[in-house]
Amino acid sequence: MNATPRVLAVLDDLLASAAPDQRGALWRLAEEGRELDGNVVRLPAGAEVGEHQEDVLDVLLVVLEGGGLVRMAGGVLELGASTVLWLPRTSRRALVAGPGGLTYLTVHRRRPGLAVKGPGVAYDGGEGPCMLDRVCSGCGRLSEDPVPVFCNRCGERFPER
Repeated sequence: MNATPRVLAVLDDLLASAAPDQRGALWRLAEEGRELDGNVVRLPAGAEVGEHQEDVLDVLLVVLEGGGLVRMAGGVLELGASTVLWLPRTSRRALVAGPGGLTYLTVHRRRPGLAVKGPGVAYDGGEGPCMLDRVCSGCGRLSEDPVPVFCNRCGERFPER
């Protein structure tokens, strides 16, 4: 792993070089060995990220350009340029771009990748007979993530498998 800090993107340059009608992910954090994921996403005017719930990860969302709103059970939050929003895990929400569109950066803990299990390990649905490898040694919480990296409650790192 390269542990040297470096500039990955200059957001003003990234946004200026994107075509005005370009939508979706404009940039993704893709460095080897990282423990974070990050994306710059552009939604055109009126576009929506439908209602969803993230059960495992908290997400930090920073509005870079434009505006919009977040719809949730408790009401609506207005978003404008430079707004920083915390989307806690288990919160249900939908994003809607305003008339000028919405461009935002999201940052969250990296999800573990899919893994091929070794010979003799078969999963045919349901929970495995032993889930001790999913119990946090720091607080005792059972992770819902089948291959946890960090505990969602206390932040303790799970042993590598």
